[in-house]
Amino acid sequence: MRFSMLLFVLDLILKRAAKKNDAFKKYISKAKARLLIKTKDGQRGRMLIFDKGKISSRSGGRHQDFDVALVWKDAATGFSVMTDKNKDASFNAAAEGKLHVEGMGVYAQWFEDGLKLVV
Repeated sequence: MRFSMLLFVLDLILKRAAKKNDAFKKYISKAKARLLIKTKDGQRGRMLIFDKGKISSRSGGRHQDFDVALVWKDAATGFSVMTDKNKDASFNAAAEGKLHVEGMGVYAQWFEDGLKLVV
């Protein structure tokens, strides 16, 4: 539940930033990407769709039409790492096998760099 709520709030934050944060607005203005953040079992997740400055999303973790998917071992791990203040938390989770990237990894890095402009 907390993981799903976190993804919903992340969606709201990104949509607001796309309207009010000039640096983020410029950063996403040329991008077209579909990023899925989900649990390994596919029970929880959210697809974030970036389309040349606009952001939309779909709930659920079973989408297959993504450019990149950030797949968490489980919801508790995803929530814990995504809310961790340590800048290396995601890297450490991946090294420990708790986070897996599917698809084009360059979009995962693009997303992480964009998040730095927002939070």
